[in-house]
Amino acid sequence: MVEVDPARFEAMVGEALDGLPPDLGRLMRNVAVVVEHDDGPPGLLGLYRGIPLTERTSNYSGALPDQITIYRQAICSFCGSEEDVVEEVRRTVIHEVGHHFGIDDDRLHELGW
Repeated sequence: MVEVDPARFEAMVGEALDGLPPDLGRLMRNVAVVVEHDDGPPGLLGLYRGIPLTERTSNYSGALPDQITIYRQAICSFCGSEEDVVEEVRRTVIHEVGHHFGIDDDRLHELGW
C-alpha cells in the first residue's frame, strides 16, 4: 500500500479527466466526478451511478446528475508506488467514464479497461 495525500489524489483524478480526448469530454453531460477518501464497497476502485448517455430519453430532463466516485483508499491499497496510483487512477476514471457512455463491464474488460 502507498499513502497519497488526499489533495494530490484529487489532482490525479483531475489530470485523468483532463487527459480524456476533448471530443469525449465535451460529450459528458450531467455527471459529477467525486473522490471518496474511504475504502468504498469491497472490490471496487470506482463506481458509476446514473443513467448512461445511451439510455437517456426525452424523459431524462430534470434528472439529478450522474456520479462517478473514485475510491482513494481502495486504489492506494492496491498499488505499490505513487506511479502505480497515477496509472490506476487513470484506468479507473476511464473505466467509469466508459459506463457513463453506456459500455458494460464485459466490454470494458475486453478493451483493457
